[in-house]
Amino acid sequence: MEGVFRKSGRVLSRVIAGETLLVPLGGSVADMQRLFSLNPVGAFVWDRIDGQASVRQIAESVLEEFDVSAEQARIDTTEFVSELLSAALIEEVK
Repeated sequence: MEGVFRKSGRVLSRVIAGETLLVPLGGSVADMQRLFSLNPVGAFVWDRIDGQASVRQIAESVLEEFDVSAEQARIDTTEFVSELLSAALIEEVK
């Protein structure tokens, strides 16, 4: 997967006790049934989804920050971005 993504305006991100939580918004309220808890790599990727960095660039950052192979960084980043996109928590920048 290539592309540049930004966070949807329909999700809240909060760090509570060192854990990053994503809470989708339904209308004007939080949808607590679909709460996402991110592991450290997921939180790292989430922080870099800014509407400017490509998925490839984010995967390269994961490689630099964590003790993983280039292939694993690419796979993990791509799969996580796909999950976020499927959950409508991010959107592709046109």
